[in-house]
Amino acid sequence: MATGSTSEDSLALPPDDIRSSGNQDDSRPTQKRLRIRIPKNYHDEPVISRLISHHGLTVNITAALLGANARDDGWFDLELRGTREQIRSALLYFNDLDLEIWRDGTETYSDGW
Repeated sequence: MATGSTSEDSLALPPDDIRSSGNQDDSRPTQKRLRIRIPKNYHDEPVISRLISHHGLTVNITAALLGANARDDGWFDLELRGTREQIRSALLYFNDLDLEIWRDGTETYSDGW
């Protein structure tokens, strides 16, 4: 499953972040920080709102670059809070939209809140 292209200063999410690991408690609260690129053709779509309503996540936008009349792509730095399964579902949603997903190479799931 492709999650978009990468650059030297960021890493795209590996497939293990999307697939279930099988040995983790998928119902424990956890959080994940990541950055997504919002292509200009999605500027009128409620991408972040759907994370909340369709995937049951708490979403904190820690940084963003998206102008009201932007002609270019935008970026959101997000902190997703929910269960591992909810976060996995959100990552699949991003993948289905073909959004680039980026994160720091050292970032991992963080248990608890």
